[in-house]
Amino acid sequence: MPRFPVLYQLIVLSLLVKQALCLSVSIPVAAPSTAPTIAPDLVSLSIESDLWTDWTGTTSRNQFFFNTLQNLINLTGKPPRFRLGGHSEDNTNFSPNVQFFQASFPGFSTSTPYPEASNIVAGDGYYQAAQFLPPNTRITWGMNLKENNLTAVFLETRSLMKAFASSAMKNAGVILDSIEVGNEADGFGLSLPTYIQQWEKIAQNITATAGLTKSSSTKLWGAAFAGSSHSTSGFSPQSIIAQNILSSAAGSLITTMSGHRYSGSFCTGSGGLLQNLMDKASIRGNLTSFNPDIAATKAKGLDYVMGETNSYACHGAPGVSNTAGAALWTLDYALFGPQIGISRLFFHQGVGYKYSMIQRVTLTRSPLDGSTLSSPLPPHIQPQYYAAIIAAEAIGNSGNTRAVEISINNSFISGYAFYVGNKLTKALFINSQAFLTTSSGARGSTQITFGLTGSGAPTRMTVKRLSIPHADATSGLTWGGQTFETSDGKVSGSVQVTTANVSDGFSIQETEAVLVTFQ
Repeated sequence: MPRFPVLYQLIVLSLLVKQALCLSVSIPVAAPSTAPTIAPDLVSLSIESDLWTDWTGTTSRNQFFFNTLQNLINLTGKPPRFRLGGHSEDNTNFSPNVQFFQASFPGFSTSTPYPEASNIVAGDGYYQAAQFLPPNTRITWGMNLKENNLTAVFLETRSLMKAFASSAMKNAGVILDSIEVGNEADGFGLSLPTYIQQWEKIAQNITATAGLTKSSSTKLWGAAFAGSSHSTSGFSPQSIIAQNILSSAAGSLITTMSGHRYSGSFCTGSGGLLQNLMDKASIRGNLTSFNPDIAATKAKGLDYVMGETNSYACHGAPGVSNTAGAALWTLDYALFGPQIGISRLFFHQGVGYKYSMIQRVTLTRSPLDGSTLSSPLPPHIQPQYYAAIIAAEAIGNSGNTRAVEISINNSFISGYAFYVGNKLTKALFINSQAFLTTSSGARGSTQITFGLTGSGAPTRMTVKRLSIPHADATSGLTWGGQTFETSDGKVSGSVQVTTANVSDGFSIQETEAVLVTFQ
């Protein structure tokens, strides 16, 4: 008899644990009126412009990079958009005597193994190299504001427009969507009124040289600040709007405001915990801080993008930005953006950057600490690339996909329901609880059950998984049994999915993403 209370307590505890590992989620069968339309190129790329031709190629295309883009096109029908800029945007000048480009780089360090160029001189071939991107690629090109040099900007703009007017570019179908004037000018040491004055002068030079008008297909981006005051004081979209930038001749061509955001910094070698990056609440807090900026932008009928973003500033943190956990962060971060009015997110990339989705040239120095590699590191994708693939597959190629965040009462699990028109088609779930190589005990999992509300609820589903060894793994991921960790950047392996009744639900492990397709 004395043992019965203990046994009873163990049974109750077991039931409580099982209950804690089960979640019931409610998903409307018809799209809520608040569900935003999701751009097929939601996950787009911001490229540090100093080594731009390494991405594209000079006289022929970089086939590895092209293949990684084609993988995304195969899923959505559209390539990701490109923003060419970053720190080196404001260190670029032009010379007709340079074929492609010449660049000077500062010395590298353990925290910054691949620094940005301190000086770039571009030639015509630098701009012409865009012809090697996939057809229908849309580019926003960053121009030098910091040096306040009208002659340099005139020469750059003339070469840029010459390239995009060429028959080779037209045959390639690559489009100059926008021009960005200056990168993170809030770090130039200018007052806001002085910045506005300088921006209007340089932007007017650019638009006049390019022959841009309100009817032109090429427009301008505004803002692109490193941070935001989120008010009409200091640097922010609402501040420059209040300073009447949109009333200037060049400012009237602004159709998009761009924000920049990193979740932390590695600029002085300070790191960050992987779980902190993946944290569901942190992701939402980082992005919702821009709600005032987005509202002010939308009030003027303009688009809002996160024009430069990634995990940790200064090219990422080792053991964090280059891991599978960062892939889950990217996926949740990107899909949450449209829920608050961000139309696209441009994830910053560069040669040897720890947070790059794609390392598209051979490296001889370690991207983690700058040490000389015993053997060269060939082109390869990094874990974050899987986030772009999964987002693309969830969005699909309908051109009319809407998505809404699913309300889930769990600190680690997030989810999104996808609709084509008004019809529920898919749901994506992300478990951001970090299961690390140092984690003790068994890997936890949670059972998800559905409460589909509305008539015509589907009864069958397929389940596809992003298999991840550990959150701190840098390779060995598979998406539905397939890998993109190949020598040519193309997918390899056979698709593996399971089919089940919707009423059965499914389980999701710690550090895993699951895509459910309703039938």
